[in-house]
Amino acid sequence: MPIENATALSKQEQVIPGLPMRLKIPKIHVDANIESVGLTANGAMDVSKGPSNAAWFEPGPRPGEIGSAVLAGHYGWKAGSVFDNLHKLRKGDRLHIEDDKGRITSFIVRKIRRYSPEANASAVFRSNDGKSHLNLITCEGVWNKTSRSYSKRLVVFADKE
Repeated sequence: MPIENATALSKQEQVIPGLPMRLKIPKIHVDANIESVGLTANGAMDVSKGPSNAAWFEPGPRPGEIGSAVLAGHYGWKAGSVFDNLHKLRKGDRLHIEDDKGRITSFIVRKIRRYSPEANASAVFRSNDGKSHLNLITCEGVWNKTSRSYSKRLVVFADKE
């Protein structure tokens, strides 16, 4: 392989984000491990196994890649949950992803939106603007014992810095 091709290849390798390992949100004191998840049997995004970790939707892009990477986190557990204070974020706040190579990718909150559980929230998982996004999802609102779910979904949309 010619040297210029090897140099071009090594530059490409440097740009590809590693696997997301930690989520840090200084404003709300989040420093959490990230688990990889896929879809549940009913076709919804799975969640982390416990309340203190975030869950990255592995079928989607990695944080820092083009498109919308998605992380979900629990809310409302008695002992505390990773996204209990997600509602305190505002436009302009920063969040950071550390990958398995030790690299940090930073994002800036662009907007916050609330959805009903029945709403079409497919925009959370898609982006066609050629940019890198990180979208955080959690529950909020009133707990429904029958459905074992909260009354709203909170999504924080962030763009790569």
